[in-house]
Amino acid sequence: MDRTAIRYHIFDTPRGFCGLAWNAAGITRFQLPSEGAEATERLLLRRLTDARPAIPTPDVAEVVAAVQRYFSGEKTDFSNVRVDLGAQDAFFTQVYAAARGIAWGQTTTYGALARQLGAGPEAARDVGQAMAKNPVPLIIPCHRVLAAGGKIGGFSAPGGSSAKMRMLELEGVRMAPPEPLQQSLF
Repeated sequence: MDRTAIRYHIFDTPRGFCGLAWNAAGITRFQLPSEGAEATERLLLRRLTDARPAIPTPDVAEVVAAVQRYFSGEKTDFSNVRVDLGAQDAFFTQVYAAARGIAWGQTTTYGALARQLGAGPEAARDVGQAMAKNPVPLIIPCHRVLAAGGKIGGFSAPGGSSAKMRMLELEGVRMAPPEPLQQSLF
C-alpha cells in the first residue's frame, strides 16, 4: 500500500454510523455519527476525494472498537491513537495536542485552552477556529471545549450543539440549562 494512500471504513455505533479514514501514519479523518451509512460516507469523503474503502488494519480496527465502546457510554481514552493531521498551522497543532489531554468527563473553555498555551484571551477565537476545523473530532475531543462561562458553544458536526451536549452527557457532564433571555419580576 502506498504510504500516503487514504483508506476509509464506515461502521455502525449505538448512536449512528461513523466513518474513519487513515493512511500509513495514522487516522486522518473521523466522521461523527449520522443516521445513515450513506450520509456518513458522503460527509467523510467531502474532503477526501481520493480515499478508497478498505477493511481496517488491526490498529484501525482497535479505534473502531473504541469508538463503538464510547458511543455505548463506556469510558474510553483516545489520547494514544496515532493521527496524521497533515500540514497544520503551528498554533492549531499546539491546540490539538493540548485538547488531547482533556480526559473523559472533563471540560475546559476556549479561553482556558489559549491561556494553557501561553496565549492571551484574544487567542480564544483562534482556539475556537481550530476546534471547528478539527479533522478527527472525538479522537481530539473538541466536544469537551466550551465557550466562555461554561456555555456549550458551537459544534460543526452533524447535530450541532445538541450533538456536543449529548456527547458530554454520555460522559456524565451535565450542562446547566441556558439562562432565560428575560428575567421575571417575580
